[in-house]
Amino acid sequence: MAFQTFDPDDEESFDKMREFFSPAQVDQSVRQALQMCWMMLPQDKRNVDELEQQFRRIVDRALQDLREDDQAFGGP
Repeated sequence: MAFQTFDPDDEESFDKMREFFSPAQVDQSVRQALQMCWMMLPQDKRNVDELEQQFRRIVDRALQDLREDDQAFGGP
């Protein structure tokens, strides 16, 4: 498999990346993360409500960190 770099200033490169990483890729990644979170929960807390609460907590924290990093590094 050849490694191809992504150039954010090249629209054609961006289109190729978008074709490679379709919405199905995001869906699969989220489902894998949910599965991992489920496995990490203690046995007595393995239920859908607890999974949702913990998953949302982790995602919210990641998004907040992204916003903070964007501000710290001078994002747009």
